[in-house]
Amino acid sequence: MDKVINLTETVCCSVAEAFQCFTDVRRVCQWLTLEANITPQVAGEYELFWDPENKNINSTIGCKITAISKNQLLAFEWKSPVMFKSFANTGDPLTHVVVSFHSLGDKTVIHLIHSGWRASPEWQEACAWQQRAWETAFDNLKSMFF
Repeated sequence: MDKVINLTETVCCSVAEAFQCFTDVRRVCQWLTLEANITPQVAGEYELFWDPENKNINSTIGCKITAISKNQLLAFEWKSPVMFKSFANTGDPLTHVVVSFHSLGDKTVIHLIHSGWRASPEWQEACAWQQRAWETAFDNLKSMFF
């Protein structure tokens, strides 16, 4: 059976602020990446760059937003880092991330599902790596609001 990354995090901010942390370039660069190109609309770019000097390596270059509903939901394609690039970034379809945002008083519950991981050992290694990366990223995001 294929693996799915399923994470939930509660952050101390409004739903609108949490949504901006995934859709506003300046905010995304505070917790997730070094540089970004994001057009918050269906078929808009969702490109994150961890090595801005070489945008074809360790990036989500070419990835698109597949669904968006302001302050509620964001879905986008995803590419893996260089060590998994040979198989994960040529897969059709690419892996896919869906993030939902739910108000909980003065906090927001963010639920992330990252699917599309195949069952082979190399895919499972990539999935495990990505799970750890998302967990670290969410720790970074959470720390922005303390």
